Amino acid sequence: MKPGMELRQANLAKLLESNPLTTGMYVRVYGDHLIVGRQQPYGPAGELEPDDRVRLTCLNRTSYGLSVKRHTGRWQNTPFTGTLDEVVEVIWTLMQHLVASYP
Repeated sequence: MKPGMELRQANLAKLLESNPLTTGMYVRVYGDHLIVGRQQPYGPAGELEPDDRVRLTCLNRTSYGLSVKRHTGRWQNTPFTGTLDEVVEVIWTLMQHLVASYP
């Protein structure tokens, strides 16, 4: 794991918990990425499985790029970059449909 990613993971998790739209989302580290998603029921037994929604890629010490997970399972880059706070603000304002909890 890249140095400092655990702290970035904790900071992102705290930021996401501060808004009802993203409360309950998980943050996991994969290389230079912070992947955000929800646990969703799957299958007839309703077992919970991770459902990745968005990905923040560490571009440098203070900047992140934002990607979204497509229906194909591949990540699609977006034109949005910025600080952790700025990228999360984009998620809250423009990508509510991607992070909302399913009924």
